[in-house]
Amino acid sequence: MFARIVKINLKANRTTDFNEAFEKHILPMLRKEKGFQDEIVFAGPSGTEMVSISLWDRKESAETYNAVTYPEVLKALTHVLEGSPQVKTYEVASSTFHKLPVPAAV
Repeated sequence: MFARIVKINLKANRTTDFNEAFEKHILPMLRKEKGFQDEIVFAGPSGTEMVSISLWDRKESAETYNAVTYPEVLKALTHVLEGSPQVKTYEVASSTFHKLPVPAAV
């Protein structure tokens, strides 16, 4: 399993607009993506910092989403974003929500 962690900054007083766009536009796009597992969004105490973690079945699924659909996601959020989001991809080592295969012994 792989995780995409996206850190974004919102324009002032745009949290409600972000949440609405996320629910109405972004989640439906994500749910159509092959390999999409889950999405968690965190709001920082300032109300302008957001962090989202999307979980994917394989690295290739996350990469395909990043190349094909993520540009559409950015367009849908352009009116609320301040600056460019920072994106990093990680292999999930452990999760209490998802059953992960045990790594082979070396």
